[in-house]
Amino acid sequence: MERLRPGDLALLAMESASTPMHLATVEVFEPPEDGFDYRSLVALVADRLAFVPRYRQRLLQVPGGLAPPVWADDDDFDLTYHVRQSAVPRPGSREQLQELVARIITRPLDRTRPLWEMYLIEGLEGGRFAILSKSHQTLVDGVSTIDLGQVIVDAETVPREEIPDGWVPRPEPSSLTLLADAVHDRLRDPVGTVGAVRNAVGAVGAVARANPLLRSRRTAPESPLQVTLSQQRRFLTVRTELDDYGKIRRFHGGTVNDVVLATVTGALRAWLMTRAESLRTSRHLRAMVPMGVMDKDLEPTSLGSQVAGNIMDLPIGEPSPVVRLHQVSYAMKAHKDTGRAVSALRLIGVGGFAPTTFHALGARVAADAVQRGFHLVVTNVPGPQFPLYAAGARMTESYPVQPLLPGHALAIGVTSYDGGVHFGITADRDAIPDVEVIGQCITEALAELSETTSESRMRAPRGREPGRRRPPES
Repeated sequence: MERLRPGDLALLAMESASTPMHLATVEVFEPPEDGFDYRSLVALVADRLAFVPRYRQRLLQVPGGLAPPVWADDDDFDLTYHVRQSAVPRPGSREQLQELVARIITRPLDRTRPLWEMYLIEGLEGGRFAILSKSHQTLVDGVSTIDLGQVIVDAETVPREEIPDGWVPRPEPSSLTLLADAVHDRLRDPVGTVGAVRNAVGAVGAVARANPLLRSRRTAPESPLQVTLSQQRRFLTVRTELDDYGKIRRFHGGTVNDVVLATVTGALRAWLMTRAESLRTSRHLRAMVPMGVMDKDLEPTSLGSQVAGNIMDLPIGEPSPVVRLHQVSYAMKAHKDTGRAVSALRLIGVGGFAPTTFHALGARVAADAVQRGFHLVVTNVPGPQFPLYAAGARMTESYPVQPLLPGHALAIGVTSYDGGVHFGITADRDAIPDVEVIGQCITEALAELSETTSESRMRAPRGREPGRRRPPES
């Protein structure tokens, strides 16, 4: 039996009705010529479950809480419970899809079953459909388990050959067996076994100590992004074009990731201005930006510890879009200078649709570091720049749905795929009723940066030009 790891135990301890510790991905597809329905999705998932054995296991509690829970095969595994069918009224709009996704991600997962769900959402305009995959963060560690969304898509219209799957659930251990193993583990490693539980409780205590909102509702928040969370969410999608980021990068230098973060910075600045927030020049928002890192002890295809937390200050008080970009680039250069930074090409080369797994790992890193006092999480993961398919259906868009950490009203996930840069914005329903304004501000912030590369700006008099050309950083 495999016992729950301390980090996973801390995630479970942190979870509450207002902070469910699952994340999701919503992907939009064009239907294949022979159609795609609920039975197609069930058959596809059934074929790929062999790649993710954890998705057929559930957590068993040890009587008396003498040790952390264990993973055990679900001897009553019901695939049709986890793979579900939903729809929006035809012809379904983007707004209707976003509202349905927000309601689905609000609901907690059933801890008595394997901790995941997948939804086929039909009825979208033009005959399209969406697949929403929702997994608890304890499922995905990038080493022994990757995200199911990574293995249900293929680079070809013809699905890969089916693999033999002779899965037979191992008998569930009895309460007596669980107790005996717990006692054995305590005798073998009394410090480690007891410490795992204490560390999980301590992690939740650290969150409360770091976040004054969790100690007292009367404490004035440092920003509108620090709130006492409700149990409801809003979700917004924004699609932009990768070429725009490349043009800005080539003109001003830096990386595409720098341009994405500068766009987010400009959007948050503009959004706060619509709320009449005071934006002195020195004001910033502290963001957790999980980054890929090299780990010489891992195999090249292993993702586990190749994501590290990077705290950076987003310069929302700076009025110039070019200066904001250069400030972001300078802050990110410190990460690149460690020599452990992973290039976008390396991440794209990981098998399957790795962004789903990297976003999950980024969420885990952020949850583990929540006591460091940042305002929001921004995950940005490059994906393949060619189309992918699910049982012959072409995927056109992919949006991450990041969880909200305790006291955090906003989380932003970004995935680049097949020429598009897709923003998934998760917000607390009560704290940010104007989430659509943030989406509009993202497109405007990108346009503002694009304008600094125009011919008229290039010919601007010296001293007034928004930025100087620099060679792009590799």
